[in-house]
Amino acid sequence: MSKIERVGESAERYPTAFTAADFRANVADVRARIDAAAERAGRDPGEVHLLPVSKTVPTDRVRVAIDAGLRRLGENKVQEAVRKHRETADLDVDWVVIGHLQTNKARDVASFAAEFQALDRLRVAEALDRRLQAAGRSLDVYVQVNTSAEDSKFGMPPEELLDFLKALPSYGALRVRGLMTLALLTPDDARVRECFALLRTLRDRAREENPELIGDGALSMGMSGDYEIAVEEGATCVRVGQAIFGARAVPDSHYWPES
Repeated sequence: MSKIERVGESAERYPTAFTAADFRANVADVRARIDAAAERAGRDPGEVHLLPVSKTVPTDRVRVAIDAGLRRLGENKVQEAVRKHRETADLDVDWVVIGHLQTNKARDVASFAAEFQALDRLRVAEALDRRLQAAGRSLDVYVQVNTSAEDSKFGMPPEELLDFLKALPSYGALRVRGLMTLALLTPDDARVRECFALLRTLRDRAREENPELIGDGALSMGMSGDYEIAVEEGATCVRVGQAIFGARAVPDSHYWPES
């Protein structure tokens, strides 16, 4: 299938939201699917938080989404997040950075982000901690793990996770909340499910080693195309963009994992 065909298919599946009513309807639909997936897995739906992702969405539509009740939004490109934070400064909204971070952008994240979900290197931990200490604030973080074993994906190898978690208490401004991953971009649900199950297993092993290493033990996993599977496998946060805002001009593979 060509890129154009894939984009057309996404546009049909994820119609663009323009009005507050559109956003409320899309969020209600996603929330209902989250709740149903949780119930299928014997989980409390209230354990699963929805993080709407506004990457590539123009600020005028983001403002409508905020007016419709979205108070916490995710962005994977730091520069885009900084701009939208500035352009929505008059509104009540928190920004979560969910994409790979270069150390030279740590100052930006430390200055405004409510949460950072892609921590995967000690150099980034050190840079964030230094900036946060100087600003007198702290930051909730998730550690990103590469559960798909793809060279194109950021995130640390699963076998390095435990040592990484043990090193993080040295960075006092960082509060570890849990783990994050991106599953394979594939129509094979079984392979997607394996990625999510692996992250849950890694979380459980860290808890057995030392519960304090993993904070709340949260699991951020699942996007528009696979969040129901993620919920069935234990997700406590799903990052949903297209199913709320509408299809993007190019597929997710164009945006992930670059920042």
